[in-house]
Amino acid sequence: MEFILIIASLLLSYILIQVVFGIGNTKNLPPPGPTRLPIIGNLHLLGNQPHRAITKLAEIHGPIMSLKLGQITTLVVSSSTAAKEVLQKQDVSFSGRYPPDAFNACNHAQHSVVWLPPSNDWRTLRRLLNSNIFSHKSLETNQHLRRQKIEELVAYCQKASLSNDYVDIGHAAFRTSLNLLSNTVFSKDLTEPYKDSGSDLKDAIGMCMVEGAKPNLVDFFPVFKMIDPQGIRRRMARHLETLLKAFENLIDERLKMGRIMQNDVLDVCLKFNQDNPNEINHTHIKSLVMDIFGGGTDTTSSTIEWAMAEVLRNPHIMTKAKEELEDVIGKGKIVKEEDVLRLPYLSCIIKETLRLHPPGAFLLPRRVEKQAQLNGYIISKGTQVLVNIWAIGRDPIVWDNPLEFKPERFLNSEVDVRGQDFDLLPFGSGR
Repeated sequence: MEFILIIASLLLSYILIQVVFGIGNTKNLPPPGPTRLPIIGNLHLLGNQPHRAITKLAEIHGPIMSLKLGQITTLVVSSSTAAKEVLQKQDVSFSGRYPPDAFNACNHAQHSVVWLPPSNDWRTLRRLLNSNIFSHKSLETNQHLRRQKIEELVAYCQKASLSNDYVDIGHAAFRTSLNLLSNTVFSKDLTEPYKDSGSDLKDAIGMCMVEGAKPNLVDFFPVFKMIDPQGIRRRMARHLETLLKAFENLIDERLKMGRIMQNDVLDVCLKFNQDNPNEINHTHIKSLVMDIFGGGTDTTSSTIEWAMAEVLRNPHIMTKAKEELEDVIGKGKIVKEEDVLRLPYLSCIIKETLRLHPPGAFLLPRRVEKQAQLNGYIISKGTQVLVNIWAIGRDPIVWDNPLEFKPERFLNSEVDVRGQDFDLLPFGSGR
């Protein structure tokens, strides 16, 4: 009897210690999340609008939430405070990449600055982009190209107006962005009829965006990677092969010239390759060009389309924008780049559009490189990380009347979209 009492006392002591220890360390655990089903985990909760479903789940389980999406453990961050921790304060631990399977087609993810984890190749490509392509000097040099393409877009809209025809804003903006980038990179239009492959290239870029955005079973169950059950990687490979072959032909054409001719992005890349042959090769250059087209076409056209939809839905905003343009620029005159700083209300419209309608609901998925702690929670190595910028832009704690399209909220505000203000992150931040 005495032995049983001793055992019972020890068990009771152990339970009390565990309870006390648990109360004092409630966060030394994985983040909370909804109950998981066998095999599929939480996939059944996503529905056909995952960003909305995940935002609602975060309202229940908190801004740092764990989901099991098939076989993939996923951390979802839905507040600006947690996003700053992931993207800035602990960006080394959270700087890995988790490329969707579609972008493994043609080994694109293995050479893309978008999908490479921080490494020597990644640092070289970033240095090339920041110092030689997106530098202030380079942007100034190519300003005339941007002006020319905007004038062509305005002329197209005017012609449609005179003939009482409609303008497909998304299509027109996509075409303008594509030609602008192709002139910046290759000094050529990709959509001009005199280019034999122009239409094919435009369609291939568009289809890459479509395939890359599709829900893919392989991204949730990597065990199916070999068979590619939906055929997404196979179709992506066909479109990428069309683009990469065209880029290779343009590189060969430029090399046959024997010297720098156009002072465009391709020349910059080839010159860098000549000076640093061990750092980048033609495969890197082709993937870099693909990244530029992927990042600057559909994102731009969708933002313009949303901005137009919102100002048409809010006539008082349209009136204020037109009044500002007429007062600052003059009625009927085309806005130049140097004019933008004198158009604060127009800038507010763009910021408000990016707040409510970011180009993507989530930033590109990241991967935890080593076990980390986030707000006290343990985040395991290999976890996929999704930053829900759609939810952050609509957070009622941060934004007054968050569902209202109200550009005035940015007047006299220092909040910008360049990645330093974590309440507004349409293009991400950090590494």
